[in-house]
Amino acid sequence: MRVLLLSSIVAVSLACAVTIQSCGGSSAPPAATKPVIALVMKSLANEFFKTMEEGAAKHQAEHAADYELVATGIKDEQDVARQIAIVEQMIARRVNAIVLAPADSKALVGVVKKAVDAGVTVVNIDNRLDRDAMAERGLTVPFVGPDNRKGAAAVGAYVAKRLRKGDPIVILEGAPNAFNGVQRRLGFEDAAREAGLVIARSQTAYWETARANQVVTALAAERPDVKAFLCANDSMALGAVAALKSSRRAGQVLVAGFDNISAVHALITSGDMVATADQHGDRLAVYGIEYALERLRAPATALADRETPVDLVTAEKPR
Repeated sequence: MRVLLLSSIVAVSLACAVTIQSCGGSSAPPAATKPVIALVMKSLANEFFKTMEEGAAKHQAEHAADYELVATGIKDEQDVARQIAIVEQMIARRVNAIVLAPADSKALVGVVKKAVDAGVTVVNIDNRLDRDAMAERGLTVPFVGPDNRKGAAAVGAYVAKRLRKGDPIVILEGAPNAFNGVQRRLGFEDAAREAGLVIARSQTAYWETARANQVVTALAAERPDVKAFLCANDSMALGAVAALKSSRRAGQVLVAGFDNISAVHALITSGDMVATADQHGDRLAVYGIEYALERLRAPATALADRETPVDLVTAEKPR
């Protein structure tokens, strides 16, 4: 078994740091007969992607005879340029497949096209690449992941049951350049519209706990009538919970998130958060890896998206 778990810092100099290919600029394919699959994630500072990495490593250990894994990610979800550089490095190393969770739905399309043109099998997970941007380049890449809009709508509907028609809420959006962030916002909006809630504000905190803390602190003072914060990921929900506690509004305002990272489990139990959505991060990369292996075995198979599970998590319905 050989599993290479690399940080974003070493990823850009990977050719001289690992042994799959020699350090001398050689473009020869890996000597191993097993295919090499690169898992390229977003921020490894986010617990969700650490869980994804761990799930992928466990799967490779259980299937060591089938493939080798290079798992890497970026330090900051906004560092799109670094993620592009990592994908380019994987192309240069001539890995057999790349399973990609893009930080930017549009900006990664160009380098994905480059990978496909170089004969690398690419499977898109977690955050869907932009369809229009792919169409412009004549690119087709299968997406493996959950219906984020449906998952967010389920979270929003659960929160709405604890509110009254006309109550004001706030949506904390993910990065505006991320398809999954947009879909979660739309899902929250669907639920609010259905329940007759008023969206007092909808703004991005770029997936980050610290930014969410700042936004919620300001809004708690500006809009003391707000009844709930619907957050597009759990990292932002953590920031919202902390801000409400500092503002002495804990227990007065509902907080919900998305991802079901371990850091929110106790908050769900205590009631500091009322709901989140579990898209099974430990399996999401595995679904992509398994699809990539299928594609490598049967490259002529028609490309098709695959929807993966997403489940509502509450104190009454834990995961």
